Amino acid sequence: MTDKQIIEMTDISERAQKPNSTIPRPFLKWAGSKRALLGNFVDFIPSTFRTYREPFLGSGAMFFLLRPDRAVLSDACRELIQSFVALRDNAGQVLRHLENLPIDRQTFYRIRKNRSPHKYRRAAEFIYLNKTCWNGLYRVNASGIFNVPFGSKSPKKIAEPENIRQCAKVLRKIEVAIRECDFEGNLAQASRGDLVYLDPPYVTSHNDNGFIEYNEVLFSWKDQKRLAALAERARRMGAHVVISNAADRRVISLYPNFRVKFINRVSTLASNTAKRKAVKEAVIFS
Repeated sequence: MTDKQIIEMTDISERAQKPNSTIPRPFLKWAGSKRALLGNFVDFIPSTFRTYREPFLGSGAMFFLLRPDRAVLSDACRELIQSFVALRDNAGQVLRHLENLPIDRQTFYRIRKNRSPHKYRRAAEFIYLNKTCWNGLYRVNASGIFNVPFGSKSPKKIAEPENIRQCAKVLRKIEVAIRECDFEGNLAQASRGDLVYLDPPYVTSHNDNGFIEYNEVLFSWKDQKRLAALAERARRMGAHVVISNAADRRVISLYPNFRVKFINRVSTLASNTAKRKAVKEAVIFS
């Protein structure tokens, strides 16, 4: 095993400009995904690093952009991680179940109510629900049951065989690990030369207007501070750390030894598309 892996920045830049057509690209639609913003992050990515670490995996947009040979991917969402593992282990089986599912409200609510216990069928159902629910949002009730409604705009197709197979191929690299754990379980292991990308849950439309209270249900302020402390530890250890977070002065104040750049994106979480406006986010980097 070589000490460091090298990525071609020219290739990365070109792929980042074509987030909807490059293959592999995320096979999930994830609320808060940075897929459309990847071009803004290229300047913060080193061309050489040891292990790539992504503790808030989501759709894996950054991972599929970089396609590293050595990575630790993790998330606290069990359904998400199980779907990544199923896809890695047998993309053909996942596709077989996915391709047979019609796109309509009746099928959506039938699947949402009665999930399969079988690994590959369940992963196909997860992808189906993700692609057909409202805005790619993953939300569960007090009993841990997925309860997002059917989306107002149904996709023309869900199964993208070639992309899914290519996603599985990248995930099957021998030194790519997929884990279900809290972000600390991954981030605390960061060491010199690693590249760490952190994209915790947050909402930016409430900047400086009840931000802490509004975001508490997504990612608590205690978690924000714990994340910042671990990011600082990783920085001191010699890791290269890049963080996506809200452009909120209280969040930014948690990272006194990091630099900050602000970027704009269009909010996608408002139910009324007319209310979706440009919002500011922060890229915090070591």
